[in-house]
Amino acid sequence: MNVSEETEQAAREEYVTDQVLASFAGATTPRFRELMESLVRHAHDFVREVRLTEREWEDGIDFLKRAGDITDDRRQEFILLSDVLGISMLTIAVNQPPDPLATEATVFGPFFVDGSPRIEIGGDIAQGATGQPCWVSGTVTSTDGTPLADARLDVWEADDDGMYDVQHPDDRTQGRGHLFTDELGRYGFWGVTPTPYPIPHDGPVGDLLTAAGRGPMRAAHLHFMVTADDHHRLVTHIFVRGDAYQDSDAVFGVKESLVVDFVEQPAGTPNPTGREIQGSWTRAEFDVVLSTEGQNEEQA
Repeated sequence: MNVSEETEQAAREEYVTDQVLASFAGATTPRFRELMESLVRHAHDFVREVRLTEREWEDGIDFLKRAGDITDDRRQEFILLSDVLGISMLTIAVNQPPDPLATEATVFGPFFVDGSPRIEIGGDIAQGATGQPCWVSGTVTSTDGTPLADARLDVWEADDDGMYDVQHPDDRTQGRGHLFTDELGRYGFWGVTPTPYPIPHDGPVGDLLTAAGRGPMRAAHLHFMVTADDHHRLVTHIFVRGDAYQDSDAVFGVKESLVVDFVEQPAGTPNPTGREIQGSWTRAEFDVVLSTEGQNEEQA
């Protein structure tokens, strides 16, 4: 292709992009226009940069269709796709409150379910989920150290086979629940000791990982979502110190500040609630610090 042909080709391509950008001139909100124009520019630049073939475009459309086909109320393949591409973690990084004293956030994941059962402090979220018993406790405070009474903690985790309740074929509810802090901001509950597990990889996201030469394993973790009046919502995990997958977590979710000691307790060791336990158990401490909404706006 000579210089004249290259110039003509570039003009044809830019004409398409300009037409699409112009189509958003009447957008109902400035923010919607900003988002769509930026998306179009980046997507069109990608097509030009890699010289996308029609066959590759068709394969991409088929990939997205398969992701939609496999998604239902128990499995969200598009969240999984966002996770393995690091888009979820990047969005979290962009929106993380700037206060360095606040607990760090990490990925939401595809297995949160609204309407989890309420437990009291000292209760058990496992509800029959298999695994080694684990006692998790700590406090919820504001960044100035003020204890936050009645803060809500939603917690959820997989069993020791790496399965969340929604992945089982029946309608069981296990490994999830919510509770509220006491007047001193304290909480404590029983669950099971987290173990590593593979993200669902029998669908298009799994095919992507295979093609990339990547594994599907997630580092062992327990999910938290913590909310309190006048404070930013926190979505985070705690990770088990020493886990083999912390440096290769499939969704890039591990942060050093969230790695916690799960201390093994020998069989017969007294536990905080006097629960009858056959065999060993573990305990973990995790103090949550929430940033206030006004404080974040001032520091931004």
